[in-house]
Amino acid sequence: MTGWGQWRAIILHSPDPPWGQPHMIDVSQVVCWRSMRRGCAVLGALGLLAGAGVGSWLLVLYLCPAASQPISGTLQDEEITLSCSEASAEEALLPALPKTVSFRINSEDFLLEVQVRDRPRWLLVCHEGWSPALGLQICWSLGHLRLTHHKGVNLTDIKLNSSQEFAQLSPRLGGFLEEAWQPRNNCTSGRVVSLRCSECGARPLASRIVGGQSVAPGRWPWQASVALGFRHTCGGSVLAPRWVVTAAHCMHSFRLARLSSWRVHAGLVSHSAVRPHQGAVVERIIPHPLYSAQNHDYDVALLRLRTPLNFSDTVGAVCLPAKEQHFPKGSRCWVSGWGHTHPSHTYSSDMLQDTVVPLLSTQLCNSSCVYSGALTPRMLCAGYLDGRADACQDSLL
Repeated sequence: MTGWGQWRAIILHSPDPPWGQPHMIDVSQVVCWRSMRRGCAVLGALGLLAGAGVGSWLLVLYLCPAASQPISGTLQDEEITLSCSEASAEEALLPALPKTVSFRINSEDFLLEVQVRDRPRWLLVCHEGWSPALGLQICWSLGHLRLTHHKGVNLTDIKLNSSQEFAQLSPRLGGFLEEAWQPRNNCTSGRVVSLRCSECGARPLASRIVGGQSVAPGRWPWQASVALGFRHTCGGSVLAPRWVVTAAHCMHSFRLARLSSWRVHAGLVSHSAVRPHQGAVVERIIPHPLYSAQNHDYDVALLRLRTPLNFSDTVGAVCLPAKEQHFPKGSRCWVSGWGHTHPSHTYSSDMLQDTVVPLLSTQLCNSSCVYSGALTPRMLCAGYLDGRADACQDSLL
């Protein structure tokens, strides 16, 4: 199709959270693909994350193999590890959270908080009626792959302000419905829920660099370089120590290459530092079965690594948005990667770059003056139509 630029993978990140303060570990980035030549807008295939459940299917099928028994919810104050392998694939395909209920985990003390529509304040969750199964569902809804720890914390052990309110799970209702969470002035048990999920979206405190500049190690620890041999081919995002998500079109373009020739480099800033035989070897490539090479719909693929990555300050997992997460137009998102730093350049940047771009409406990008209906429901459009710094100039990933 004429007018379409070379496809590359990009990562969209939301603006920096207030590090060191309680904050949502909900949606911190969007994985999407495509850089555009015309209009300098970024078209993202949201197959992994969009509301159609595309990514849920892949993640459940390959990261959460079904087990014979469902999770049984019991009240325990033990540290546990629940993973996808302990839940059935049917349970993993959870319905999206109603927009009237939100969850977050306080980054300082890991206390679980819930917010319902008619109460703007965040409520601590009473330990009564709590279960590991509910904790795992909440972790999944926040983009994590598993629940690692949960327990009840005595109210006498935490600092509370006099106006703090609480929420208790109704014994008659389950799931995430607003009606299931009953506001309380106190907790009968005298305890609230502390919850830890598998770490994602975490990075060391780093200075903010804007405008397509080179970035410091650890700024985007989930950023991965997918290489064929020792040549950077596409970008990707680390999901777990042995899983990386990338663009299906990238793998399709080199589908005749030997599987053992594919490698993933994590924690990388400069490609000049790559040496032969470095990187994690890819042992399996799983493109979405509905991927279209004609219009690049469902442009998502999972890579399973032969050996796990070592997580550190410079290597970590990205968080995934909720299944029905809405990304309003005008939202400021970070893009990062190794791409063309100028529209006239035919070579990619050696150094990892990042910049900020706004999300554009699908209606605008599908107009006749931009992409004439080329965007599918699994794509996002972001950037500037006037040619300012964006993924055209950073052609990220």
